[in-house]
Amino acid sequence: MQEKFAFSNFQAARVRCDLGVEYPTVEHAFQAMKSLDGSERLVIAALETPGRAKRAGRKVQLRPDWEQVSESVMRHLLRQKFRAGTPHAERLLATGDTEIVEWNAWHDTRWGRCTCEKCGGRGENRLGRALMRIRSELRR
Repeated sequence: MQEKFAFSNFQAARVRCDLGVEYPTVEHAFQAMKSLDGSERLVIAALETPGRAKRAGRKVQLRPDWEQVSESVMRHLLRQKFRAGTPHAERLLATGDTEIVEWNAWHDTRWGRCTCEKCGGRGENRLGRALMRIRSELRR
């Protein structure tokens, strides 16, 4: 289980995304980037847990271009977490050519694949694909 958690956006990994603000996890930063309001971003950066950051991200004033920029924001943050020479990057490289899937049971069929009976393992797995893309970049 711990090995799989290494790829979670909830895992501690300091990242920056704007104006020098440091976020404790990729999840914090991703949720903050949903808003263009600097004060909303700072509130999310200061939250105690990534779960709270995720819940707060559901309540922000959503930026109008979020659907267009969300994947590039995610890749930017993941590249920071998995930058070459870090333990995170080494764990990612150690997966070899294994397909990385963000399995979940909460019906997230955009970033992962849902295991519930209704969804039956369907999903776009955008997070897994982004991680495999970064793994490929690290190999170069």
